[in-house]
Amino acid sequence: MSKVLVIGAGGVGSVAVHKMAQLVAGNGQIFSAVALASRTLAKCDAIAASVLERTGVKVDTYQIDAEEIAALTLLLMDIRPALVVNLALPYQDLAIMEACLAAGVNYMDTANYEPRHEAKFEYHWQWAYHERFAEKGLMALLGSGFDPGVTSVFAMWLKKHKLQTIRLLDILDCNGGDHGQAFATNFNPEINIREVTAPARHWEGGRFVETPAMGVKQQFDFEGVGSKTMYMMYHEELESLAKFVPEMERARFWMTFGDAYIQHLTVLQNVGMTRIDPVMYNGVEIVPLQFLKAVLPEPASLGPTTKGKTNIGDIATGQALDGSGEKTFYVKNICDHEEAYAETGNQAVSYTTGVPAMIGAALMLSGKWAGKGVFNIEQMDPDPFMDMLNAHGLPWSCEELPGPLPF
Repeated sequence: MSKVLVIGAGGVGSVAVHKMAQLVAGNGQIFSAVALASRTLAKCDAIAASVLERTGVKVDTYQIDAEEIAALTLLLMDIRPALVVNLALPYQDLAIMEACLAAGVNYMDTANYEPRHEAKFEYHWQWAYHERFAEKGLMALLGSGFDPGVTSVFAMWLKKHKLQTIRLLDILDCNGGDHGQAFATNFNPEINIREVTAPARHWEGGRFVETPAMGVKQQFDFEGVGSKTMYMMYHEELESLAKFVPEMERARFWMTFGDAYIQHLTVLQNVGMTRIDPVMYNGVEIVPLQFLKAVLPEPASLGPTTKGKTNIGDIATGQALDGSGEKTFYVKNICDHEEAYAETGNQAVSYTTGVPAMIGAALMLSGKWAGKGVFNIEQMDPDPFMDMLNAHGLPWSCEELPGPLPF
């Protein structure tokens, strides 16, 4: 049994803490206690109250600026968790890793580091910590969300059980939910818009090929959702998958967006509201995208009104393990927004990231996933993770397709 500290009190943090508390209430064999910290204590307290009401488990709450390394180190040394689960902003990853090293605590996150003043997210900053974590006898696990996270595990499960090699890989992320808002993002608006407006990149021929943001789109019929327009964009698991599945000839990431979202985003870009460089307004320096985030609906507030389903999965083509030639498999999860809200008070986009965060933490604390240094989720055994997805609210299915995507 081990104590865990979750940092970040948004929708994903809320789901992760609720799911961890369910295990505490069940038998306490993995999580003995759960603590929650954020810059805004009121958000932590609200989540703790919901957890207490739903599970009967008390969650200790703390106020902390995760970028203040010294203060965070003192907090870790005071409460002594076995693991820090970083569900804060990607800008804060390195600071939290530094505090974990200083306090001797294991680390886990769901998204890789991104500089605050540059729309660029890459793993090399965190991979550089490998030796320091190894020397301390500590483990850092990167990318235990859904995408990255589950999508990476899907690929590694296919390679373990279905395919000798993966030649082609397409990751398809569809949110078919309707929240009734004219324009809102289903996770942190600042991170969401930075991702969407960045140039698209996909892996092909041993290198990343860059194309204009939202420049390539296709129609796809998603089970449980219907036909949707999906756009090719860059996502961080492409970088780690290219490293750990080196035989891939091509890997792409696709995400669906409705026409209204694209129209609003285009206007916001045209008027400069998605800029991340500071501007002066009435003698005060502001970042337009951060101001936009402040006036958009809080993603955690969308739960009560969001209806519909998400459908996220991998389509992989390669040589079959049984020697029967080249085959294509589609592994996916379908999650219902209303069911997610009924269980945790959060919509499915938060649920599909918060549950894998809980699972990754559970596998580290139970010793099923272990190591000294910094590891991506692709380096771990996919089987216990896949088993826990089925047991904790994100059941998956696998089917053989006639062939790869025709585009």
